Amino acid sequence: MASYKKTQFIRWIVILTSFVIVALILWNTYSFFIKFKNEERAKMVVLAKAYESLSIADLNADISLEYEIIGNNKNIPMIITNEKDSITDWSNLDTLKTKNPNYLLKQLALMKSQNEPIFMGYKNSDINQLIYYGDSDLLTKLKYYPIALILILFLFSSVIYMFFKSNKIADQNILWTGMAKETAHQIGTPLSSLLGWIEILRLENTDKATITEIEKDVERLNIIAERFSKIGSIPVLHKDNIVEATQVAFNYLESRSSKQVRFKFKTSNPIINANINIQLYSWVIENLVKNAIDAMEGKGHINLVISENESQVNITISDTGKGIPKNLQQKIFTPGFTTKKRGWGLGLSLAKRIIEDYHDGKISVLKSEIGKGTSFAITLKK
Repeated sequence: MASYKKTQFIRWIVILTSFVIVALILWNTYSFFIKFKNEERAKMVVLAKAYESLSIADLNADISLEYEIIGNNKNIPMIITNEKDSITDWSNLDTLKTKNPNYLLKQLALMKSQNEPIFMGYKNSDINQLIYYGDSDLLTKLKYYPIALILILFLFSSVIYMFFKSNKIADQNILWTGMAKETAHQIGTPLSSLLGWIEILRLENTDKATITEIEKDVERLNIIAERFSKIGSIPVLHKDNIVEATQVAFNYLESRSSKQVRFKFKTSNPIINANINIQLYSWVIENLVKNAIDAMEGKGHINLVISENESQVNITISDTGKGIPKNLQQKIFTPGFTTKKRGWGLGLSLAKRIIEDYHDGKISVLKSEIGKGTSFAITLKK
């Protein structure tokens, strides 16, 4: 137990450390983004000054620095407009697309949304211009980098969650398998003793009907022990008559239930063959019927219907019990989940495992209404 707690503690430390590292990377990226954006703004201010200097330079002035500044802007897209918002010049835009006026107008609208314009006022002139500029390719990529990191963080969290979930399920399966096999082993000892007592009762001329009923229950215990012993191993499937296997399990519970519970069995065909493990399949039917009896509190109707088509067999078990709320219908197959005051919450989860994992079928709540009852549906391949 101490080792398990230590492992869990280390796992949580690793997870928290990973989240902190990613959070620091996100913060650092955001800080770098703001810094880089301010640097681009400063470059555009210098560029505006270069344009202003060119506008007032005389023929003998050295304007090589201004031309170098303007020429060095090869990454930041820009559009120059007059005070009336008419486009007078542009640079670092798609040359082919600039022939389309709508393209320039769209780019201008985009630049207005990205950055504040830079005002250029020329000396000894009433003409003023504005420089609108957009984010460079590098800044655009940097903008989406935090989103990529968040997606990575989300994927990382999902993987961690799935890992813990599968780990927990694996631990539950190991525990459940061990308990099942131990139960089968423990049942075996009194079973042998009971068989001996039955022989003694025969020798003492006990009523044959009584002995027959005791034998049925002993055989029943033997079946239960064999079922538990199969947990954790892959069962062998045989082509058997699923109608007969279902009816035997159904009739057994009917004979041992209250007379206030009405049992009705219906099938479209008396012989429907399917690949099943009779002991495990019967266990599922018994679990569902027992749940139905509990849901009706020992009074009501249970209907079991078997039908078939070319590829599959459908078994429907309906009751007139209290029903299952919609928000719980997906949870009832979860190991440990139960709405009963006394219960382990293993019956339906076991039924789901037997049908879906061992028989490659499907089990689900077909429909359920509060106060009216529930219908479970089992589908198996023929």
